[in-house]
Amino acid sequence: MNSLGLPKPARDCRVVVAMSGGVDSAVTAALLVEEGFDVVGITLQLYDHGQAAGRKGACCAGQDIHDAARVAERLGIPHYVLDYERRFRDSVIADFADAYARGETPIPCVRCNERVKFRDLLATARDLGADALATGHYARRVEGPGGPELHRASDPGRDQSYFLFATTAAQLDFLRFPLGALEKAETRALARRFELGVAAKPDSQDICFVPDGNYAGIVEKLRPGAAEPGEVVDEAGRVLGSHPGVIHFTVGQRKGLGIGGGEPLYVLRLEPETRRVVVGPRAALGRRRVPIAGVNWLGPAPASGGIEIDVKLRSAQPPLPARLVLDGQGGGEAVLAEPAFGVAAGQACVVYDGTRLLGGGWITRAAT
Repeated sequence: MNSLGLPKPARDCRVVVAMSGGVDSAVTAALLVEEGFDVVGITLQLYDHGQAAGRKGACCAGQDIHDAARVAERLGIPHYVLDYERRFRDSVIADFADAYARGETPIPCVRCNERVKFRDLLATARDLGADALATGHYARRVEGPGGPELHRASDPGRDQSYFLFATTAAQLDFLRFPLGALEKAETRALARRFELGVAAKPDSQDICFVPDGNYAGIVEKLRPGAAEPGEVVDEAGRVLGSHPGVIHFTVGQRKGLGIGGGEPLYVLRLEPETRRVVVGPRAALGRRRVPIAGVNWLGPAPASGGIEIDVKLRSAQPPLPARLVLDGQGGGEAVLAEPAFGVAAGQACVVYDGTRLLGGGWITRAAT
């Protein structure tokens, strides 16, 4: 059994590494080469916005493809660039625009993992005769009594398991995350030891196809009707002001409302049908019941009466204690022990038992 849990020597195992052009995937490839695995690097051409935006660091930009190729050359491994722009546009960018038009706050990185990287790229890896697909995600795959389990990374500050909740059991069986036990500083130190040109490359902070951070601009371009102006109202329906389009707002937002004076107001909900942004005091943001749909489940089947677990409602928020009840039809509800603020439709409710990710679903609405 080798370090990836495969029952043969490393030299007899082919591993495809998803190389984004960043330091994490570069070190992933380098570690596997050092151990003697037969490594093949693949970079996906998804959306080249880097040149147009005049900046580097977007995960799909042309510069990143160049950086991945340089790393592969340094490691002496074959490297292929696959054109997935159409699939990415249809499966991720279009979904992103539609979600914003519905008044939701989407997570395109989850959709990219679900619909492109861990579906199409995984299939390509199998076609290449690979025994596993490795990525630079900070998450841990642990062999449990019932098969592979998905756990949070050892470094809580770098954990990316939230973005992997839609990974299926079959996909997890094939996936590997060699960086899951490392801290970011250790990864960069390894990059320097391996003399990789991306050792000091900054992490990408933006969605790859929106490198300037102007989400509304992308949505307005793809779905022009979503940018129609409307009214800002309070919970009683009184008009407090106007706005340039619901796509400029998300639940929990305080700044940019264009309403001065009085107590601070926050976006409570968005009503795209009437083009209204409903605002109110922070206390009105609190939610205890979180309905979810599109559930993907990796853990043991939960009891019909529900289970006591922890949930994360945003990637950067700490886990919250809750009781989860699934309906057996792909939906369910998490009842929080204490109210959460800024619960937004389109985000994910990801379920944990300690460090183990049990599954998750998409938040459909913020019910009271």
